[in-house]
Amino acid sequence: MKVGVLGSGDVGQTLARGFASRGHDVTIGSRDPEKVADFAKEAGIAAAAFDETAKFGELLVLATAFSGTKSAIDLAGAQNFSGKVVIDTTNPLKFEEGKLPSLAIGFSDSAGESVQRWLPDAKVVKAFNIVGHGYMVDPDIPGGPPTMFIAGNDAEAKKIVADILTAFGWQNEVIDIGAIEEARYLESLCMLWVHYAIRAGSTHARVQTAAGCAQLMVTAP
Repeated sequence: MKVGVLGSGDVGQTLARGFASRGHDVTIGSRDPEKVADFAKEAGIAAAAFDETAKFGELLVLATAFSGTKSAIDLAGAQNFSGKVVIDTTNPLKFEEGKLPSLAIGFSDSAGESVQRWLPDAKVVKAFNIVGHGYMVDPDIPGGPPTMFIAGNDAEAKKIVADILTAFGWQNEVIDIGAIEEARYLESLCMLWVHYAIRAGSTHARVQTAAGCAQLMVTAP
């Protein structure tokens, strides 16, 4: 497929490499494409502005900081997402001095639901947000990767994303937990491993912690 990745930070670069390594034609989008020109050349992909990236992609990935997601969508043009599968990787993190990160929205809303509202004609699927970027592609975890949960309103779009996850190495199980409203709980799961990682100083332990919770949720009666 032609894949457009909007966002050129760690998550965007990791997923852009992942799609390219599986033979997809990838463009990574940035507010300033020149900043990622060297990365794009090294990764064998294209770099472009958000609007060009959104027009290019048959499948689109939102990999921006959530605080900049609405701006990125506006720059990209909501019409360029219409009818397309959009993978939303964002978490609505809030940072306050002297405190652990928290969720800027939650309980009755989520980043995933916000993205679907901003892109009413797109097929938004929440995925990848429950692990750190270093584990998104070919996760190397003792015992194999944990369960990856996804959520969204379109069944066919979720099947496409599940197939992508399997190709990216999430071979144990990909579980569809329901409509996009379920993103509220996936974003809370992100906070679990973020807080643990900060306290423990271990990025590996945080994934194992998230994995354990996921498996308990799946197997609990």
